[in-house]
Amino acid sequence: MLSRIRYIILFLAICIACKASAQNNDPVVKTDKGYIRGIVENNVQVFKGIPYGAPPVGDLRFMPPAAHATWTDTLAATKFGPIATQYSGNKVIGSEDCLSLNLYTPKTDNHKRAVVVWIHGGSMTNGSGKGMNGHAFADHDDIVTITINYRLGAFGFLYMGDVDKRYAQSGNCGVLDVIAALKWIKQNITSFGGDPNRITIMGESAGAKLISAVMVSPQSRGLFQQCILESGSVQCIRDTVTAKNERLRLLNKMGLISNDVRNLLTLPADSIMKIQGIITEGIGGNSCFGPVYDGKVILMDGYKYAAGKEQPPIKALIGTNEYEAAAFVGPNSDLKDANNTIFKPLFEDDAPIVYAAYQQQLKTDSPYAAEVKILTQYMYQMHSYRFARVLAQNNIPVWMYRFKYDNGKSFGAKHGEELQYIWNTNTPNTITDSVKKQLTINLHGAWIAFIKTGNPNISSLPQWPKYNSNTRQVMMFDTTDSVTGLKDVYDDKSFPSQVFMLK
Repeated sequence: MLSRIRYIILFLAICIACKASAQNNDPVVKTDKGYIRGIVENNVQVFKGIPYGAPPVGDLRFMPPAAHATWTDTLAATKFGPIATQYSGNKVIGSEDCLSLNLYTPKTDNHKRAVVVWIHGGSMTNGSGKGMNGHAFADHDDIVTITINYRLGAFGFLYMGDVDKRYAQSGNCGVLDVIAALKWIKQNITSFGGDPNRITIMGESAGAKLISAVMVSPQSRGLFQQCILESGSVQCIRDTVTAKNERLRLLNKMGLISNDVRNLLTLPADSIMKIQGIITEGIGGNSCFGPVYDGKVILMDGYKYAAGKEQPPIKALIGTNEYEAAAFVGPNSDLKDANNTIFKPLFEDDAPIVYAAYQQQLKTDSPYAAEVKILTQYMYQMHSYRFARVLAQNNIPVWMYRFKYDNGKSFGAKHGEELQYIWNTNTPNTITDSVKKQLTINLHGAWIAFIKTGNPNISSLPQWPKYNSNTRQVMMFDTTDSVTGLKDVYDDKSFPSQVFMLK
């Protein structure tokens, strides 16, 4: 019996020693707020849940992100932080205390690697940084990869500047969160083996839209050198009248009148999110929340800013998918009242313009094909090409792409379909399908080249020229990748710069 007890004690001692040894091997880095300890995964060093701002709770709700307090003990950055409060699956998840980022680095040395910062999508009401695996670029490509959380929905984009000057920037809290994260990265990234002068911000859908808003805010100047915008542009930014009317929808649904807006400062987050879930239900939720032309964070029309001398000298990779809208409307959708069930929820006061274009398209296409084509143009493609044209005319190097691979299905190149190839975490040799293997090599490879060198050209692709409004040359990613000079780019001059307008 005594011998058995000795064995148990010895075993426990060995376990404790092993644990201590593992912790001793864990990477520890000093940041501007204190030391943090990460973990080693797949032979790269990973730091999860690093706070880049103070918890935006209590008096800081609806306020710009504040600096996080310093800490004395080494902070364990070994688990993902809470995701932003959101309504998902008929329940409220996440936390208001969400301002954290996740960092994957090959090594915390002085190598000064290229850095990519992922801004997640999700209609600006859902999603989180941990939704994408940073190992996709850190493990084999020698890139420091960062994914971030930012405030969503009402907590990130509810405009209240007309109610109280203290909340003049509340409609852009999500934008300011991204800027705060970029400031943290700029200040600390050298300690993690990254180069503060080689930072690329990348996002898809709402992530790309949010990046565009960040780009046209003077407060982001100097915080990054490149951007990758997948299916999104400045069409998400709305005027203050639209923002106030969107707020009224939330208040009315809660049984509050317009001057009761201060109640939102103390109401439980769950109560606000449950009502938000109701007003964002259905396809219209894609457009409900977004950044605001508040005169504080975003000063002027996005296209005007991008065309002017205020626009910093960056580089841009921009593109869309062939049938974006097929991800939102199915072939069996009821189109008998498309104006009220599809177009009005998505575009509100802009709906008559889009519906008229849909009626015109019915002359040559079936109802479903016309719906997908028109929604794709007015939700995504038209705005991406407008933004690319303005940037290119301002001597900003721009490369444009179109993702067309349909995987043998009708309307296959839907919204978000390119992500699986760009964020592939396995080596291409493990992919048996030859077309998908080549798409992975080309898409992932071009993105790596752009992040590292500022140019997406790689040997496995045809020569990819910069975009301009004369030749309109675009890289087409399909079963065979090729460069195509578009005969024309669809642009409805009567359609405004913002998709969602509510007067």
